[in-house]
Amino acid sequence: MLLLGAQFMVSADFSILNVAIPVIGNGLGFELENFQWIATSFALASAGFTLVFGRIADLAGRRRMLVVGMVLLVAASLVGGLANTPTLLILARVAQGLATGIVIPSAMSLLTTSFPEGPLRDRALGLNGALLSAGFTAGAVLGGVLTGVASWRWAFLINVPVGLIVIALAPVVLTESKPTQRAKLDVPGAITVSLGLVALVYGISKQGEDGWGDPVGLLSLAVAAVLLVAFVLVELRVKSPLASMRILVRPTVSWGNFGGLISFTMETSAIFLMTLYLQEVLGYSALAAGLVFAVLGAAAFLGGILAPRIIARIGSPGALATGLLIQGVLTAALFLVDRDPGSVVLVIVATSVAGFGHMVAIVAYMVTATSGLPDDEQGLATGLTSMTQQVGITIGIPILSAIASSRIHLLEGTSSRQDAVLGGVTTAVLVDAAIVVGGALLVAVFLRKSRLVSSPPAVAEQTAS
Repeated sequence: MLLLGAQFMVSADFSILNVAIPVIGNGLGFELENFQWIATSFALASAGFTLVFGRIADLAGRRRMLVVGMVLLVAASLVGGLANTPTLLILARVAQGLATGIVIPSAMSLLTTSFPEGPLRDRALGLNGALLSAGFTAGAVLGGVLTGVASWRWAFLINVPVGLIVIALAPVVLTESKPTQRAKLDVPGAITVSLGLVALVYGISKQGEDGWGDPVGLLSLAVAAVLLVAFVLVELRVKSPLASMRILVRPTVSWGNFGGLISFTMETSAIFLMTLYLQEVLGYSALAAGLVFAVLGAAAFLGGILAPRIIARIGSPGALATGLLIQGVLTAALFLVDRDPGSVVLVIVATSVAGFGHMVAIVAYMVTATSGLPDDEQGLATGLTSMTQQVGITIGIPILSAIASSRIHLLEGTSSRQDAVLGGVTTAVLVDAAIVVGGALLVAVFLRKSRLVSSPPAVAEQTAS
């Protein structure tokens, strides 16, 4: 329960701060164009270093790294809550991102190594997924309440007492988990992959912000490509690689993470597009638009609870493809929204069912991508799944918002503002749905012959035969 609580805290913290960003920016005197850095600085640190910290947890001890991450999170939250300048707040957000990059893979690997592969681990990961969803939903509500009733500073400071409880209990209730044989950290691999991921996330964010011809964004993407290729070359040559190619080319690892990346990227984009639709087309307030997605949170929680049962019946690769297909088809239904206020019913139903499919896909990808690996590589495996999550939730909105914006600008000369936004949103929704459905088909094809290691023994034996 302590591990699940730590994951819940981190996910809630992410959405608490997102809700408070406009108030924080105005309160500390950020320029409007710099508001995005309150979120982007966190994402760069978290997405860039999660993989490295997952491997360090394998080598140095997962419980130890969990405590280190929580100490950093508490300290960063305290600094953020007391910050009086934009620079100090951004530094606190970078530290929070690093802390999240430590906590998530450490907690996940402790969770996966606490249960053998099969129904027990699947249930634990399902409950973890459900609590992550609940954390995002509760964080959004709590962020609004804290910001409106007290101060945005409490969106940071609330982490301090909760984090201190986790720090105090971890050495008591958790058993240390680390390898018996000492191995060295692959420093060249760590540097190239971390800087490459930072450049990738920054480049995509910059392109989404300033347009897809922005020279700084293009240069960043080029640097990312060079560094990530260098990372692969390093891993092929070093004695103790950060991420063994043997692991990365496993179908369950590569295609499992591919499915998770598609699901995270397109789900966050769909919610953004519907938020834009509700506010710009139907005229909803930010609070009212947020309440529309309350049912989505409940449906996603249900998906996390039921995902282990679905996995037990059809295996984790089948559940991943099925979850993606549900998410994609229901996202496509959002193309039918129009200026009629009654369209909100379609938004509620479609996003909720899509959210259910999304959470089934998320639990299935976590099970798929961490199965068939020894305990001493679980930190790397969960680091990969955590990196997939962080990159996905970061790059989705810039990509789809750029598509929507291009369509909106094209229509504004001949249509009203509401019709232009509607046209941009529905165009981006179709792209979103096509990518998810295409991802579902690819996962179904390339994981079809994979051994369903997460299924019960009888199912696995039938599959193998």
